[in-house]
Amino acid sequence: MKKKKLFRIQDLIGVVNSLFPPSLAEEWDNVGLQVGDPAAEVTKVLVCLDVTSEVLKAAAENGAEAIISHHPLVFRPLQTLTPRDETGQLLMQAVRENIAVISAHTNLDRAAGGLNDWLAARLGVKPCEPLAPAPPGDLLKLSVFVPCGYEGPVSEAIFSAGAGSIGDYDCCSFRTTGTGTFRPGEQSNPFLGESGELESAREIRLETIVPRERLGRVLDGMKRAHPYEEVAYDLVSLLNQRPDIGLGRIGRLQTKTTLAEFVATVREALSASSMRVVGRDEQTVGKVALCGGSGSSLLSEALRRGADVLVTGDIKYHEARTAQEGGIGLIDAGHFATEHLMVEEAVRVFSDEAARRKMDIEFQTYYGEEDPFRSV
Repeated sequence: MKKKKLFRIQDLIGVVNSLFPPSLAEEWDNVGLQVGDPAAEVTKVLVCLDVTSEVLKAAAENGAEAIISHHPLVFRPLQTLTPRDETGQLLMQAVRENIAVISAHTNLDRAAGGLNDWLAARLGVKPCEPLAPAPPGDLLKLSVFVPCGYEGPVSEAIFSAGAGSIGDYDCCSFRTTGTGTFRPGEQSNPFLGESGELESAREIRLETIVPRERLGRVLDGMKRAHPYEEVAYDLVSLLNQRPDIGLGRIGRLQTKTTLAEFVATVREALSASSMRVVGRDEQTVGKVALCGGSGSSLLSEALRRGADVLVTGDIKYHEARTAQEGGIGLIDAGHFATEHLMVEEAVRVFSDEAARRKMDIEFQTYYGEEDPFRSV
């Protein structure tokens, strides 16, 4: 009987990081493993917005060995770990229940196919792009030298590992043909030529673009597919800006509407218990900016880019005044309502990625969360 393969917390972290690389997180953020043993086995995972005592209890009752949350359990370095504060209580409860906690926060916000893309889709904003794109430096150019006739398998391995995407295009590369020379050493096992003899070969210089967080996977795939014992390749850091990652999103509605009608759309789409609105009911809404959670810092960028409205949460009085003076609508749908959709969507993408990797891990949605604010 074939023994069932075990998967560990470190494998689960690999799934999360492949979709929402920690390199995308803000410097002040704390993402990744918050508590738990990376070598511990995992079969079930509970996904939630916030780690609370109720979430930990539900995870234990459902047999989940791990929790993936949006908001980190530990935001700042701890000086002590005691049950006298909320974070200490939750950490100790997690340890007692042997439940690992992993958080994907601003990396989930900024990633392509992350929270803000989910929010845009929910509100009917498409096509969309980052409202505040990530700074340059996240892209690399890979050049690898391949003997003629082997460029197909090598390029396929590189592309399948995540290289070669530019906007809506994938499998992007440039190829030039030339002559490579080399002399195998005494201990070598050359694909071409003989030890100690100078050899030349017709080779193709294959060039493509690689996101920094995919580099390890791309290089591993390239080396496995390459016929040479020693693979010659170059890596060059680029100043090109990635068009798919960054904070917030901006795009257009399929059909223009009024602010009052769009407010109703947002309320229904997000099941928002209450909302605050800046702007006239009759003003036109066609171009929409949005940011899940606290996106008021993006107001000036939304104004600069000509958005008719900004949808986010945690708007303050002076920001509302700025929007009013600038003629842009504001919909404060609340921090909870603009982010809680991540639970259902994250379960979907984590399940798909685990299935692709043939990992027998069940992802469960935690349905017990409610907005801490209530209307009176």
